Amino acid sequence: MLTALLRHARPPSALAGRLSVQSLLFALGEGTFMTGSAVFFTQIVGLSAAQVGLGLTLAGLAAFVAAWPMGRLVDRIGPRRTWAMSAFAQSAGFLVWPFIDSFQGYVVMAIAVEVAGALGQASHGAYTLDVLPADERVRSRAYMYSALNVGFTLGSLLGGIALAFHSNDVLHALPWFTATAFVVNGLAILRLPRASHDDRTPEERRAKVPGPGPLRNPGWMLTTFFIGVFWTNQVLLNIVIPLWLVEETDAPRVLLAFLFGTNTVMCIFLPMAAARGVQNLPTALRAVRISTTFFVVSCLITLATHDTIGWLTIALVWLGHVTVTGAELYLSAASWALEAELMDPRQRGAYQGAAELSMTLGKVWAPAVFTFLAMSWGAGGWLVIAGIIVLAAVLVHPSTRMARRFIEEHVPAEDRAGIGASTTTD
Repeated sequence: MLTALLRHARPPSALAGRLSVQSLLFALGEGTFMTGSAVFFTQIVGLSAAQVGLGLTLAGLAAFVAAWPMGRLVDRIGPRRTWAMSAFAQSAGFLVWPFIDSFQGYVVMAIAVEVAGALGQASHGAYTLDVLPADERVRSRAYMYSALNVGFTLGSLLGGIALAFHSNDVLHALPWFTATAFVVNGLAILRLPRASHDDRTPEERRAKVPGPGPLRNPGWMLTTFFIGVFWTNQVLLNIVIPLWLVEETDAPRVLLAFLFGTNTVMCIFLPMAAARGVQNLPTALRAVRISTTFFVVSCLITLATHDTIGWLTIALVWLGHVTVTGAELYLSAASWALEAELMDPRQRGAYQGAAELSMTLGKVWAPAVFTFLAMSWGAGGWLVIAGIIVLAAVLVHPSTRMARRFIEEHVPAEDRAGIGASTTTD
């Protein structure tokens, strides 16, 4: 058993290990601040809960609007450069947080940090696709996903410890710690190998990126919209099932902590198992079908808990949470493979930015709709939720074929062959 655990802890390659350290650093900083952010903004900045929520909404809208231009910037400048720029910009933002004392300042800083985060997200996706060999891509992303969850777990623990002191001085240290983590992260990014887009000459960077952009690729926009629909499993996981447990079952509320703990453990130890064998379009679509099956089973199990009592309710709610986590794990593997197969290798930043737009549209409606369906329609609502996901799983198959045809028609064969782009060291 120890041998199996050690084998699981070993990265697929040295580069995957270095990228996983970056994922851990990012999540450690982000998770630490997120855990204490509500208290920080209300007790230190002096905002009301409504102001905090409004600011986060405005920042989210700004990041949504910025996703496409940030992606294009990645293609112009190079993913490693823009990724490091994002880390340093976010670090600067966290350094400023302790000096913000008004709602207007809070909104400006929240928008700045979120826009920098949108640049980092597009850069990270483009960079990993550029530098990882095609046959290692999904396994490496799975390993990085495990590291990301380890980082968020450690960050949550550190944030919780800081809150336990009930001290404003300690709360002031939260953004400083996160800023430090992002600086270290930025320095670690600069030490990574250059991606192919980072090696271009100034003339090549100024030249127009060849080929039609992702917004003219209907298959890509539809596919990523459906991926957004599939990611509503997080709405089930974090909102609907907890609300259902509290309002519609006799399960003790303390079970929620156990449910989220189970999800965390699974997302640390099982991503590579779920990703095994997922490396191309057919296997990605198979993973989508498996994810959909887990999602539907979770809906069926959870709706049954309305009429159960005692330990049976507890067991079924837990099983419903486990199965929706299974949907998350297989969807992660599928989405990494679909990205690799369906993006124009010359415009990975732009494709990342466009995907963020369409995926957001695919899931932004879900908290209100899923909560209404489950809490107001009961069993019928759960069946409708499951039906929405099944419909998306059916429609994603023709949309991926459409996206693949677009790439074959508009991307030269030699560029398609560069999907497993090599790297050069500094």
